[in-house]
Amino acid sequence: MKVGIDMGRTNTGAAATLDLEELLATRLLVQGNSGSGKSHLLRRLIEQSAPWVQQAIIDPEGDFVTLADRFGHVVVEADEHTEAALQAVAARVRQHRVSVVLNLEGLDSDMQMRAAAAFLGGLFDADRDYWYPMLVVVDEAQLFAPSAAGEVSDEARKVSLGAMTNLMCRGRKRGLAGVIATQRLAKLAKNVAAEASNFLMGRTFLDIDMARASDLLGMEKRQAEMFRDLERGHFIALGPALSRRPLSLRIGAVETQGRTGSPTLMPPPTTPSEDARDLIFTATESEPARYPVRRPSTSASADLMAQLARGRASAPPPPMDDAADDAMPPPPPEPEETAEEIAAREALYDAVLRDVLADPEAAYRSIAVLYQDFLVRCRRQGVEGDRLALPAFRRRLATARAGAGTDADPAWERATATAATLPEDIQPVFLLLARAALDHAPCPSDADVARACGSRSKGRGRRLLTYMEQRGFIAARSGLGNTRAISLPALGWETALGDPNADDWADAPADGDLFAAG
Repeated sequence: MKVGIDMGRTNTGAAATLDLEELLATRLLVQGNSGSGKSHLLRRLIEQSAPWVQQAIIDPEGDFVTLADRFGHVVVEADEHTEAALQAVAARVRQHRVSVVLNLEGLDSDMQMRAAAAFLGGLFDADRDYWYPMLVVVDEAQLFAPSAAGEVSDEARKVSLGAMTNLMCRGRKRGLAGVIATQRLAKLAKNVAAEASNFLMGRTFLDIDMARASDLLGMEKRQAEMFRDLERGHFIALGPALSRRPLSLRIGAVETQGRTGSPTLMPPPTTPSEDARDLIFTATESEPARYPVRRPSTSASADLMAQLARGRASAPPPPMDDAADDAMPPPPPEPEETAEEIAAREALYDAVLRDVLADPEAAYRSIAVLYQDFLVRCRRQGVEGDRLALPAFRRRLATARAGAGTDADPAWERATATAATLPEDIQPVFLLLARAALDHAPCPSDADVARACGSRSKGRGRRLLTYMEQRGFIAARSGLGNTRAISLPALGWETALGDPNADDWADAPADGDLFAAG
């Protein structure tokens, strides 16, 4: 059954209809500066689709919690749960098909990213039996998938970006349809934005955002100026779920309102100066709370929240006094792993990594996304994947991409030790060449080099080899029939002659990257 969602009216007065089933398969990106009507658009979409599909809203400002009273969404207060509890709640959300709002309002930026990543991870890791269709709406997506490092910790950024990439790149097979909204396209990670096939672009003023919006819509750069002239609530739509050609539309009315609403002019009261001083410097009996007091949930939401939270760990015991602490014996030390246990864990790491790399798209995903996938697969196998820290995972991944095992080979250990002294972005390529030289195999092609650095572009592979030769890391020589061999001066090794154009892609561009992860 085809379901059309009424989003408002086009500039000709016709109904602007969004194909919900197509949206679930193709995802949506919404862009608009503050005050453009972006949140109003999301609310319209959520309200109109609520009877047809399960929903989860990642809400950094607590603006969508009012959906609970009208549409029965359960409000999950992120500051009341640990990351592990949020992941468990998300799994039950999928199991029981409950629509929820994850309210991140009470957390700082770093903790918001961690909480959102944990919740999205729980949705993503749900058992296959619970992969029901679900609309996952992420407001202010640039906070959770930033294009560059900011004030938050690298660890929080990596796990959040990995969760958002999983949602947009791999969520469709699990029934998850990402709807992401951002104020600044330039601040949103490209590999996340690029996975959307539907776009609703609102008013924006910065040249870089206008240029990117027009590029996503397939418009000429001279048409980008139109985004400055859009009125509040007006958007340009494009995509299989909306329109095959750019279409101007105005978003319709909504049934619920945010808690803050839009600011309106309100003249201040006329208070004499002396009275005003007394008002702000004199304490009263009913002082306002120093910290925000959380509103009680509605009865329906409270019941559903209790159902979802069932099984949570019990509250910790009350703190004991110092004397009692002194009387308690110290906890016993954790037993050290035996050599057999370490070997078994390392073997399982290798097996999980092989599964990760078995995905044809794994070569073109970022290290952070692959590491997140690795940790998820380790949890499913019952092994602590985070014992393998990200730097160690990066080295192991480079070795695996080079086609080498973990067997103790002094020559290969020498190659990996040499690679560790090089910049991280060229280590995988160096190991790929070292493996070929050690095996007396033909020189890897430009396509092989591109894949090693996470790109589909042979042009990037050629440029990277040129860069490495200029720095003295490699030396290339030509042979007969357009072949080449590459030597590694630091090791004294050389590959056999090989065709640089082997393993060509008919549909790959000759130059430029397609959202390269390296």
